[in-house]
Amino acid sequence: MRRRILLLFPALALPSLTGGAATAQQRPQVVASFSILGDMVGQIAGQRVQLRTIAGPNADAHSFQPRPSDAEALRNAALVVRNGLGFDGWVDRMIRAANYRGPVATATEGLVPRRMEAHGHAHGHGGAEQRQPHAAAPRTAPDPHAWQDPRLGALYARNIARGLAGADPANAAAHQAAGEAYAARLEALDVWIREQLAAVPEAKRVVVTSHDAFGYFGAAYGIRFLAPQGVSTAGEPSAAQVARLIRQIRAEGTTAVFIENMGSPATLERLAREAGVRVRGRLFADALSEPGGPAPTYEAMFRHNISLLVPAMRGEGA
Repeated sequence: MRRRILLLFPALALPSLTGGAATAQQRPQVVASFSILGDMVGQIAGQRVQLRTIAGPNADAHSFQPRPSDAEALRNAALVVRNGLGFDGWVDRMIRAANYRGPVATATEGLVPRRMEAHGHAHGHGGAEQRQPHAAAPRTAPDPHAWQDPRLGALYARNIARGLAGADPANAAAHQAAGEAYAARLEALDVWIREQLAAVPEAKRVVVTSHDAFGYFGAAYGIRFLAPQGVSTAGEPSAAQVARLIRQIRAEGTTAVFIENMGSPATLERLAREAGVRVRGRLFADALSEPGGPAPTYEAMFRHNISLLVPAMRGEGA
């Protein structure tokens, strides 16, 4: 992948691309790796910056392929905002290819990540993992989807605000104040989510979804998430993994089965059909919707997902 990007952007690998050109602009340009981070930057900085989001609405940032124009955006960037934990590693490769030397804000800085199986074994979060007896211990990797816990989203907000303050000193106080206000909103959102989930008995808090993106959400709110795919949407689950999950859905009477807004729903639709359940809707996990859609912001994403999850877990309309 690195070789490909270097070939795509040979003209950008120049020592002059240091990110310093942004100081000549009226508003500094900030480049965010994917839509959730782009919204966070927008919520904090507003019109004080020019925002460029590389992997936009409904884009799968796991396997995103940058375009030459995306690398060109680094030429005038005052700040690059990335998730880290291996989620958007293509940003790091793009930075190296473009010889960008400006500041980079890592939203997950200071976070101790959860660990998850490195391959697509179906297992539950917020509960016991589903493993075969006497199987070798699976390899683990950091779970990069930390934004799925809004309390950790508040950490993201503070890290981004600190990055903005450093890259835009003239507005540092405004960025820091806006970051704190946004973090407080996310902490209030966490309280609202807990209030909504209080209507769901603990035994019913089981959800099947496309890939393993909801581990932090499950750990925060006591929900077991089962997925035929692992941390990345790039891999395909084996027939044995799908069959094992079908048996589990039948045995536990799971009614909350969802697809996500990215990638092909074919595997989950086949799984639901064979398990005798129906897909209850579309959750947003790794990307926001377009502006006119149901999840155009990070906060709206949680409200949309909760509006689907609560009745599905309760078995309403099953």
